[in-house]
Amino acid sequence: MIVEVARIRLNLWQKAAVAVGSAVGALLDPRRADLIAALGETTGKPAFESVLERMKRSPEGRAVLLERPRVISAKVGHAWDLPPNTFGAAYARFMGSRNFSPDDRPPVRFMDTDELAYVAMRAREVHDFWHTLFDLPTNLIGESALKVIEFKQMYLPMCLLSVIGGTARFNEKQRTLFFQHYFPWAVRAGTQSTDLMCLYYEKHFDEDLDDVRRKWGIVPASAPPQTEC
Repeated sequence: MIVEVARIRLNLWQKAAVAVGSAVGALLDPRRADLIAALGETTGKPAFESVLERMKRSPEGRAVLLERPRVISAKVGHAWDLPPNTFGAAYARFMGSRNFSPDDRPPVRFMDTDELAYVAMRAREVHDFWHTLFDLPTNLIGESALKVIEFKQMYLPMCLLSVIGGTARFNEKQRTLFFQHYFPWAVRAGTQSTDLMCLYYEKHFDEDLDDVRRKWGIVPASAPPQTEC
């Protein structure tokens, strides 16, 4: 499936302006997914190019690039009908319990080629698969921990900036919990896992959740030693 977007071509100075504006806006309001997406695109071209090359070297990654699956309701709705022990069912529970829709991701606007635009969209759309696999909540601590994993996997500057922005909003108790518990785990988890951008997740929906975690070297987040704020 082709990524159907109206992409905007920017020169270097325009990209810098969009990146700075998006970074400031995202720091002021981390809920602005469109600004975070724009920051990722305007600062992430080298990282996405590296991911693209790794996907081309992986059989499963090549299949993803060839078929260009999209994580949208029309394509992943069958996950809600799978047995409860499966990865697909776990993803459906994650989405349903939060009233999330896979159709809510902002489009890619600032990538130079169709291939890079698809890789950027794929990275955006598998985010909730990673939440499910690593068993991370969607609060500020959980999102910051997942951004550490994403940085270790893709080296996107946006991920590092998001961690900095997120931790700046922690209170003292949250900051201690994050840096003593979640941060060291996330660094290990992102390092020891397989190359997560080279996986055709949708073809593994019907497999047991624990089995796919073991196969991909994923260690879920353990319970924190104290109650989160």
